[in-house]
Amino acid sequence: MRILLALAMLAMVIGCRSASTTPPATASPATAPAPSVDGSVASRDGVAIHYHVEGSGAPAIVFLHGWACDGSVWDGQVREFAPHYTVVTIDLAGHGRSGRNRAAWTMPAFAWDARAVIEKLRLKRVVLVGHSMSGYVILETARMIPDRIAALVPVDTLQDAEWKPGANFNKWMQTMQKDFVPSTREFVKGMFPDNADPALVEKMANQMSLMPPAIGMPVLRAIFSYDKTAALSRVKRPIRAINSDAMPTRLEVNQKYAPQFEVVYVRGTGHFPMLEKPAKFNRLLSQAIDELAPPAPREAGA
Repeated sequence: MRILLALAMLAMVIGCRSASTTPPATASPATAPAPSVDGSVASRDGVAIHYHVEGSGAPAIVFLHGWACDGSVWDGQVREFAPHYTVVTIDLAGHGRSGRNRAAWTMPAFAWDARAVIEKLRLKRVVLVGHSMSGYVILETARMIPDRIAALVPVDTLQDAEWKPGANFNKWMQTMQKDFVPSTREFVKGMFPDNADPALVEKMANQMSLMPPAIGMPVLRAIFSYDKTAALSRVKRPIRAINSDAMPTRLEVNQKYAPQFEVVYVRGTGHFPMLEKPAKFNRLLSQAIDELAPPAPREAGA
């Protein structure tokens, strides 16, 4: 099983709170906090998509979670950035409080979820932040609505756009299908380093193993069959990944398809850097926003 877990971790595309006090470097001046809003909007196929909004200011930061998680995985980032920006978290279809009545589970379908929320909220200038599988989702979203996207921040994903699952992949999937809950718990625990907080590890293992297998399995297949090279080549907006150093990011490979692809690291973490070292992660995200999508003069003065 450890070999199979290592196989799956090579892709680093799966996965689902703590605040920092470091302010964004050049964010819009903080004003009276805007009230938080919970809402729902229909995706392209009619599935109800839940979202949560806090704060005000531009650019807007839209956070997308990974497989088997929901928008609450970003609670620490919401607290950090909402005093300065419009912050939106989304439960993708099949996750959290969103609907589960989807016929085909694909990365473009998830991108339609994000697009529906962005258009519903009339967000004109967005930084997309996507953890794990949502690194793929934000690529698809940026392809759909490029005029609304200022920058993309994949989180512990897209380490190697050319990587493909090997011969043991089908065996691993069969194991997941047969014993979904224990296999998912073991898979999630393997995403963390040995010195990780045991309470955090257990929390994520419990949360992610509750994913309905009828949704979780087809989503896994969609993740591992996704064409990362084609997707990267279609995106022209700035991309700065914030990755763990548990697995090197092959920058030279990714830049063959997206020359603007950059990467920075939260060292000493596993697959969840925003949960394991939130203060460091928040500083790197602040820098990415400041450098890739700084407020326009009229936005900063608003």
